[in-house]
Formats: sequence, C-alpha cells, structure tokens
Amino acid sequence: MANGYHKNMRQADEVIEIPKARSQIVHLGGTTVSFDSHESGWRWSEHVKPLVGTELCEARHIGTVISGRMGIRLQDGTEFVCEPGDVVDIPPGHDGWVVGEEPLKTIVWVGGTTWLAPLNVLKERVLVTLLFTDIVDSTSAAQALGERRWTELLTTHDQRMTDAVDRYRGHIAKFTGDGILAIFDGAARAIRCGLHCRAAAKELGLELRTGIHTGEIESAGEEIHGLAVHEAARIMAHAAPGEVLVSEMTKMLARDDQLQFEERGEVELRGVDELVRVYHVRPLA
Repeated sequence: MANGYHKNMRQADEVIEIPKARSQIVHLGGTTVSFDSHESGWRWSEHVKPLVGTELCEARHIGTVISGRMGIRLQDGTEFVCEPGDVVDIPPGHDGWVVGEEPLKTIVWVGGTTWLAPLNVLKERVLVTLLFTDIVDSTSAAQALGERRWTELLTTHDQRMTDAVDRYRGHIAKFTGDGILAIFDGAARAIRCGLHCRAAAKELGLELRTGIHTGEIESAGEEIHGLAVHEAARIMAHAAPGEVLVSEMTKMLARDDQLQFEERGEVELRGVDELVRVYHVRPLA
C-alpha cells in the first residue's frame, strides 16, 4: 500500500492543538514525525507548563527548524537561538519560545509524541484482549511450495484471518508475515476467533500456534505498545502446534459457558517477573 511508504502531513494520524501551538503527527513504520507550528508569543513555560505540571520540558527533541527562530534555555542556564536550517538536539530540562514576530515551524523526529505526555493526549491506554497467531513451520512450507504458491497460500490465509477477526468484532493491528496480531474488546470473542482461525487454517493445510492474553495497551496512531503485547506473544510461543493457549486473566474474563479449558500450568515469560498460568482451549462441540 502506498501509505506504507509515505504519508502526508495534511492527512496526519494525529493533530494536537493547545494555545498558540499545533502539532501534526504521522506514524510510519517504527518512526514518528511531527510538524509543529508555534505562533509569535508562544513560550513553553507560559503555555505548556500549566498544562503538564513540570518545571521544565522533560522531552528530548531532535529535529530541524523550517522557518522562524526558536530560543532555548537549558537547566544549567545555557541559552541559544536556532535559525532556519539548523538541526537541533535539545536535551530534557529546558524552556523554549518563539523569537520575534515570525511563527516558528519545526519538523521533529524524536520527542514529537512525548512533550505533552503528562496530558495523556497522545496515547490512549485501554484494556483489550490480544490474539497472536503464527503458522507452524512456515519456512519449511514456503520452501516446499515455492515462492509463487506460498505467496498465494499466504494471501488466502490472511484473508481467512481477516474474515474471522471481522466476524468476532475484532481489529487486526498487524500482519506479522506468517500470522496476525488482533485486538478485541471482549475475551470470549477473542477466544472464539482463535478457534475459528485454527479451523480456517486447517482447511488450508496449515497449523497455527495461538496465544491470547488480556491486558492494558497504549495506542499511538497505528502502533500499539505495552507489556501485554509482549506477554501475548510469549504465550503464543508456548502453544503447541494447533493449540489455542490463553492466560488466566483471559479465562477469568471469558464468560461463555460453551468454552472449556484445560490447565497447562505456569509458564515463564521472558521479560516478565512472575510466572503466568495458562490454559488450553478445547475445540467447540
């Protein structure tokens, strides 16, 4: 898709407006870029400090000045002015302001989504159920089928997974190459979708590993972050071929009498301090 390679600030993923300042933000791959405009008279300590509650701006900014002039005062008292064409790396702990009557315009690729983080306006933290799938032995299957046939099969697989997620009112956050990451607002629907995905893959001659976990995530544009994402991926890695493995949290929230679970004991998830109890979901009768 074209927007996988380029985006335009006129169709920004996010637009943040506060008095005398406007930030247009795009997310592209793993990079976030913001185009920031500040009116004459804007000053961080006057217009942002009352909103975020910190004494100085605690974000690091790396970017370039497009037009206007920007004054900076660091925590140690150092002051300097940035002109159009300057590339800047401003450390945390600073005040900033527009110098002169000309509006200030900058492009920032580090710090564009953190300078207003205390307001929680750039990221939304929500409780969701995450579903990860992975095709078992996908590399071997691709080698056996050849590139053309494997690509065709994978395209069909992706469409079947999309149909299943749509059916259970979920949203695909990412195609991982040989699997998916999907988000649901209900644990039982996520589990039922996992069972449906397994059956759909089996019809194509494929086996899936499936992991499902419930926890909080932070979303920023098309990207999602949070420990729960890593936990769900680790749970999937513990699943046997053809198995739908869910966390205890997800099992507890899945209020569906038709779902039956078999305990698989506690597993260690890399990067997580505590052991997590997991359950295998039996196929629906």
